[in-house]
Amino acid sequence: MEITFWGVRGSYPVPGRATIRYGGQTSCVEVRTSSGSSLIVDAGTGLRALGQKLAREGVQRRHHILLSHVHWDHIQGLPFFTPIYVSGNWIEVVSGPNGTMPLEAALRRQMSAPFFPVDFEDVSRQVRAREPRVGEPFAIGDVRVTMAKLNHPDPVYGYRLEHRGVSIVYATDTEHFACVDPALARLASGADVLIYDAQYTPEEYPGKVGWGHSTWEAAVTLARTAGVRQLVLYHHDPRRSDDAVDVLEARAQAAFPGTVAAREGAILQVEPRSTRKAA
Repeated sequence: MEITFWGVRGSYPVPGRATIRYGGQTSCVEVRTSSGSSLIVDAGTGLRALGQKLAREGVQRRHHILLSHVHWDHIQGLPFFTPIYVSGNWIEVVSGPNGTMPLEAALRRQMSAPFFPVDFEDVSRQVRAREPRVGEPFAIGDVRVTMAKLNHPDPVYGYRLEHRGVSIVYATDTEHFACVDPALARLASGADVLIYDAQYTPEEYPGKVGWGHSTWEAAVTLARTAGVRQLVLYHHDPRRSDDAVDVLEARAQAAFPGTVAAREGAILQVEPRSTRKAA
């Protein structure tokens, strides 16, 4: 599978000189398989540029967007996602229950007056909402998807994507416990890649307890416990400069070699273990 990072920041977008290298767009990751299946995880502001790329490809297609949750920084790109305005496209937005309203109602509220000039009804022929049951795997094309509830002030979900011997876990906007979260450890068990919320440093965290985010140190502990091969630090604090992310990445690498901090525009190729071993 191929992972492309279109948005890696948390909370709100931060364009500017201090965020050029890692990027300032909010959460959005594209996953493509060797067989042509394509999934999008989260619809933050990074989704806009991805939509423009898909439009340039000029192929009407089906798109699947897995939302961790419906906080603003994870859905803000959806009204600017070009494919939803193209007749013949089919976009399925997937997420677990948010505890307040059906997913479609949340999408409709986002695209309604006075918050947005285009009403959801105008794109409803292209956009569908789906709320699968937590813990029951489902398929998107030839990708097996497992969803697990994480720890956040409002309901949030992590995803495990599996395809032909490759597994990717996306777990952002989750706060670690005093011990490793058993549900998250099961979701990430043996994963090839773990993309994990590392918004805070261990030094910052005591002032952020209950905010629903984690640290690079907790990420390393989870990666070790779950037997993950590659750890990717994600959802960078919007106040953290590129230089500060460099420092955070280096600290994590010293504890878990091979760890990287997600960068906007970066592409990660993930091959089956048997292929890597042979190579």
